[in-house]
Amino acid sequence: MILAVSYREDLHAVAVQHAVRSRGHDFHIVECDTIGGRAALSWHSHGAGKSHAPGRATLVTSEGATVDPEEASRLWWRRARADQEISERVRSDHQRSLINNDCRGALAGVLAAAFHGDWISSPEATHRSSDKVYQLAAARQAGFRVPQTLVSQSREDVIAFVKEVGRAIVKPVVGAVGPSLYTSWVDGPESIPEGSFEVCPATYQEYIEGNRHVRLNCFGDHMYGALIATEALDWRPDLNVPISAWPVPEYVSRQVEEVLRRLGLRMGVVDLKLTPEGEPVWLEVNPQGQFLFLEPLTGQPLTELFADFLLSAAA
Repeated sequence: MILAVSYREDLHAVAVQHAVRSRGHDFHIVECDTIGGRAALSWHSHGAGKSHAPGRATLVTSEGATVDPEEASRLWWRRARADQEISERVRSDHQRSLINNDCRGALAGVLAAAFHGDWISSPEATHRSSDKVYQLAAARQAGFRVPQTLVSQSREDVIAFVKEVGRAIVKPVVGAVGPSLYTSWVDGPESIPEGSFEVCPATYQEYIEGNRHVRLNCFGDHMYGALIATEALDWRPDLNVPISAWPVPEYVSRQVEEVLRRLGLRMGVVDLKLTPEGEPVWLEVNPQGQFLFLEPLTGQPLTELFADFLLSAAA
């Protein structure tokens, strides 16, 4: 049995569930955002009921079935930190925080205690490697060129950084739920009020020349690349540009494998940019990135390939 933890109606989880089940294997989705308001989980430290099994745990799936996480061989830690749907109907900030924190903590704790199979990827590695600063350090240690980067709230430091690197861009350190915050140019930091910098840190980077962006889907030992050709600073808002499958050079594959090993990730979606000379520059990895949108654009059967990956170690 394979389990996936994600939010309700996550297209990636549902698509992979269909692919795995079509091959005759059990696949269940545990919705991290619908725990509140229903009897969705239970764990007893010394066992309960007729079995009296120590640490007995049960989870209710997206389809209402009850499963024991101990019986699962692989767990896809897809997206596990969404707020509870029921919390949106609670007026008190304190009550809303209690519901979200306790549901999130209980689910993570039950799985940590009762699941003994293979994590894709572990909560600890997923959380740690989501830190973009930590990623950059790991990528540089693995031999990748990374952009010169400044994370700061200091107006003076940003001004000095832009003077040093020339053209520079800015993007969030982590981001937030809601409208996407796309990468932007840093133009004339001298004209921006100091208070705008001090509100919170931001990530400033040297601009990497070129118009070839690589999206690398890493499923275990296999990598499937997509080449996105665009002059746009951030390719995400407009996919009406040339996008094609990109054969991954062996040396790039080895370097990416080393980065993921350092980060403790079993999978990841990596963003690179190719310089005009063809040198790959590391931008970031999303431990649970989106990949379905590339299927019709590249012709790569990524859903089936990801199902292959899950089943290869879950048998």
